[in-house]
Amino acid sequence: QVDRYLYPLRLSDDVLLDVMARFQAEMVKGLGRDTNPTATVKMLPSFVRSLPDGSEKGEFLAVDLGGSQFRAHRVKVFGDGKQSSQLESKFYPTPKEVTQGNGTELFDYVADCLSDFMETKNLKHKKLPLGFTFSFPCKQTKLEEGVLLAWTKHFKVRGVQDTDVVTSLCKALQKHKAKVDVLALVNDTVGTMMTCGYDDQRCEVGLIIGTGTNACYMEEMRHIDLVEGDEGRMCINTEWGAFGDDGALDDLRTEFDRELDLGSLNPGKQLFEKMISSLYLGELVRLILLKMTKEGLLFNGKVSTALLTKGKIEMKHVSAMEKYKEGLSNTKEILTKLSLCPSEEDCVAVQHVCTIVSFRSANLCAAALGAILTRLRENKKLLRMRTTVGIDGGLYKTHPQYAKRLHKVVRRLVPTCDVRFLLSVSGSGKGAAMVTAVAARLAAQRSHIQATLAPFLLSLGTLTEVRNKMRTELEYGLKRETQAKATVKMLPTYVCGTPDGTEKGKFLALDLGGTNFRVLLVKIKSGRRRSVQMYNKIFAIPLEIMQGTGEELFDHIVQCIADFLEYMGIKGARLPLGFTFSFPCRQASIDKGTLVGWTKGFKATDCEGEDVVDMLREAIRRRNEFDLDIVAVVNDTVGTMMTCGYEDPNCEIGLIAGTGSNVCYMEDMKNIEIVEGNEGKMCVNTEWGAFGDNGCIDNIRTKYDKEVDEGSLNPGKQRYEKMTSGMYLGEIVRQILIDLTKQGLLFRGRISESLRKRGIFETKFLSQIESDRLALLQVRRILQQLGLDSTCEDSIIVKEVCGVVSRRAARLCGAGLAAIVEKKRENQGVEHLQITVGVDGTLYKLHPHFSRVLRETVKELAPQCDVTFMLSEDGSGKGAALITAVAKRLHNVGQK
Repeated sequence: QVDRYLYPLRLSDDVLLDVMARFQAEMVKGLGRDTNPTATVKMLPSFVRSLPDGSEKGEFLAVDLGGSQFRAHRVKVFGDGKQSSQLESKFYPTPKEVTQGNGTELFDYVADCLSDFMETKNLKHKKLPLGFTFSFPCKQTKLEEGVLLAWTKHFKVRGVQDTDVVTSLCKALQKHKAKVDVLALVNDTVGTMMTCGYDDQRCEVGLIIGTGTNACYMEEMRHIDLVEGDEGRMCINTEWGAFGDDGALDDLRTEFDRELDLGSLNPGKQLFEKMISSLYLGELVRLILLKMTKEGLLFNGKVSTALLTKGKIEMKHVSAMEKYKEGLSNTKEILTKLSLCPSEEDCVAVQHVCTIVSFRSANLCAAALGAILTRLRENKKLLRMRTTVGIDGGLYKTHPQYAKRLHKVVRRLVPTCDVRFLLSVSGSGKGAAMVTAVAARLAAQRSHIQATLAPFLLSLGTLTEVRNKMRTELEYGLKRETQAKATVKMLPTYVCGTPDGTEKGKFLALDLGGTNFRVLLVKIKSGRRRSVQMYNKIFAIPLEIMQGTGEELFDHIVQCIADFLEYMGIKGARLPLGFTFSFPCRQASIDKGTLVGWTKGFKATDCEGEDVVDMLREAIRRRNEFDLDIVAVVNDTVGTMMTCGYEDPNCEIGLIAGTGSNVCYMEDMKNIEIVEGNEGKMCVNTEWGAFGDNGCIDNIRTKYDKEVDEGSLNPGKQRYEKMTSGMYLGEIVRQILIDLTKQGLLFRGRISESLRKRGIFETKFLSQIESDRLALLQVRRILQQLGLDSTCEDSIIVKEVCGVVSRRAARLCGAGLAAIVEKKRENQGVEHLQITVGVDGTLYKLHPHFSRVLRETVKELAPQCDVTFMLSEDGSGKGAALITAVAKRLHNVGQK
């Protein structure tokens, strides 16, 4: 008969899994912008974005309002890497006239107690940061602000709901002339998580199970619609006590739950809390015992005054009666004190009721906690997760069986989570101090990081200056008397025309400009069926050849050509050949190119100052297997312009933004003083990578740029390229990361072996990390691949560093390009210029933001130019063939 009463309170695992699923659905509703207003589980953002990392230090105050006592604390955090701290506390009563009076009285009382505490501890002369633990549902828009949504527990203070409690506290503190800086408003649940998080960095869930109940956890920002931004994580205060207020748990609520709710201070609200928190469990036991007695099942049907008196059976009685080791003696003693005359059977039945009621509480708590743990695991995309739950509250601490039951059920419901339950020793007060300490740490970190990255943020004025200096350097390179000393060499290419559509024939193209070398056969058709067909093969260039002798390099190239001709079956044909050679060359004609200097990691000896076409011809002669007609030596930038010029006659500029950085454009012959003749145009290869080698942009070079330059193969050279090209951006990022780590702002201050390795941070990682589609979890995975064990906060900082470096590169590149388009406009003598830029290079093509920032910068700095950017399709291969074809066409016209 007793079991008949208790049957609805027994919950099977299937029912608990269903509760888990219902709570997960409520969490999603609470996180959504559109669904939050009607959600019962409010999922309140706490604006706590980071867990303690052990480096926090300083002296902090904390006040804790929300339980049966008000507490003031002083917390000293030592930041010695040993997670050591010191806590001093004082407890003050919370009289009924304060907890159910008006707001002014409440906050005056809090300020009064804090002043007393500061007096006692001799702190009146210090101005200390304070964390305010306020254990009621608040809507926060920042860490140090919170609007009370509703009172819970036994509090019902007038005039506080819908107001900011921090403002009220600050006013009261000013009245008391207390020197305190309120930095953080914290819920006790968040405080518990932070306290435990200081001791165990895996702790990312906080649970209170006492007079009230609640849970918080670290949620991904991208899922929190109510807060701007999607980077990182933020602690969400679930306020799960209200779960079921919309009827979601009606099928599980018993007649006793309903009766208890009707007699409470807030009928219809906090229904989940009323099923599991210690404030209500004693009352639930009383109601069950009362009904059983009335029906003659207990105490011979005699209803005592105690059974009729609300609140007479408390949680402490329930806990004592469940001390099984002491048999029935506790139960008998308690019941006798309540003026009941229990038989042994009565004692057994009452103990059974207590067990079932507290077991249901542990079961429901485990189901909701299981939902949070499952969500955390899914957010991290893990099959199995290890985590820690920080826990506090009288029910968990003092009930003899509760903790064991809760652990057991959680492990059964979520077998994929290895959960450690960590009891919060110093409670929510220390937690508020920890939140304050973390906030102070993050504020200090933020200012250090901003100071480190500030030199990369170039103002419009600075960029205008860069544009003007580039323009000056372009002019120096074109003039006969200054060209020899000019850093921007403005090399004539002897390419005097762009394609007109009549080009046709079979051409070979060679492409040397990076770690790979390509040989291509290009078939060009003219007329109505105008087309370009290409066949190519890629060959690797080993490092020992890149940095060996010139003879070895060109012999390797000819070996590759021989393999290709064999492969295509065209070894006997003497085809015209265009040689894309993507290094600075001084040309005396279209088929003569003297290497000015190696870039991009090449260091082959006996090449600088030599004609690369002659070196190729000699290597072909040495091999003595085939002959080729080398018509043109071409820079990849020129090839890019020609490829786009084949599609768009308005294309007169070529830009490479990839491993290297360079620009070419069609210049009026009359302006190119080092070449005879004033008619028509010629393509000039600017070789702008060397801009700044004379020190003219030293004012914008950072210490990181200098470190990258000093560690490169060609110190002091290609300074602009080292700030704008893909080959160096990753290395700049690495240098910044090392500096931030040395400052203790990253990777817990530990420089890993991999971070010490030059070149580990390839530019492709920048593109991946900066992708908008990439969650921080994936950023962490990329960093882990690089051997960098990062926290969520580290990932945010790394992403920010990558963004600043690549944005500066795009802005500088845009400033240089603005100088070129402005020069073109002035050459043509027009008010407004329309022009197309052919672009190639992995940085422009693959980086998620580079191309947009580049285009925006050109528009800002050259507002009278309407610039279209056209992606080049294989400028170095197809482009070389087209230049060869144009050169052949112009040669034939000349002969005729």
